[in-house]
Amino acid sequence: MEPVLPIDDSIIAAVAQLIDDSKGGGERREPSHSEIDFYISRADLSPFDPKTQGQTVGKAKRVRATLHSALEECPANGSKLIGLLMAKVRACGGFRHNSPNFVGIEAITNAQAAFASSGIRLLDDGQVLPLVLSNLKGQDLTKALQIYSERAQRGAADAALVTGTGKDLLEAVAAHVVQTIFGHYSTSDNFQILMGSAFAALNLAVPETPLSRDEPATRPLERALFQSAVAVNKLRNREGTGHGRPWVTSLTDAEAKAAIETAGTVSTYLLAKLKGRSS
Repeated sequence: MEPVLPIDDSIIAAVAQLIDDSKGGGERREPSHSEIDFYISRADLSPFDPKTQGQTVGKAKRVRATLHSALEECPANGSKLIGLLMAKVRACGGFRHNSPNFVGIEAITNAQAAFASSGIRLLDDGQVLPLVLSNLKGQDLTKALQIYSERAQRGAADAALVTGTGKDLLEAVAAHVVQTIFGHYSTSDNFQILMGSAFAALNLAVPETPLSRDEPATRPLERALFQSAVAVNKLRNREGTGHGRPWVTSLTDAEAKAAIETAGTVSTYLLAKLKGRSS
């Protein structure tokens, strides 16, 4: 599940800007007025909709007025409408630069700032995460880490470090696996021991696992994934991310991208195994 999105005056203004297509030179973007009808109805906010009251207004003014009324009368419904609209904007390409429905860099930047002030991180692709993941547990944390992992697989540089945990992606996933299965993990373990504990908890092979003539064909893959995780971790910038990126400065852009994608692949694999274990 995505987090419940907050509602306040700055978020209302930012969401209305994401919907606003009045400056598009006559071109209209999704969502349409009829789609906004549907989302307002789903959020049980039709009584506050200017259109229901017989007014003819643009999409941005309509959304803004409905949400302002919700803020005063029923903020939980307003939060639901914000979530529905954000999901629609994301689904129709509002956060993709090459999409006819792209909302614009300024609108996205304003929305990111508005949500951040309320503890929500709005990613460049429109997905939302709690700003501080250390407060999440169980399935909520699994879902958040899955989003980071999938972004890393696509080479998204901002996915290499998990905001609000002080950990890189691989470390955060390994700690989550061990915590989920054993109920605790040692914060003093180095990366290789922590990752080894995660692999052991999921019954996955590491290089030290004895070879067996009749072992499953996936065992060599598991060993290689473990070695890849350790190799990627050795490339981490120990000086901190304030120096520009999470990798040692000698890495080329192509090497950094490969490291990010590898971290995403290993993390996604571990989370899938964790999910399969509990299903």
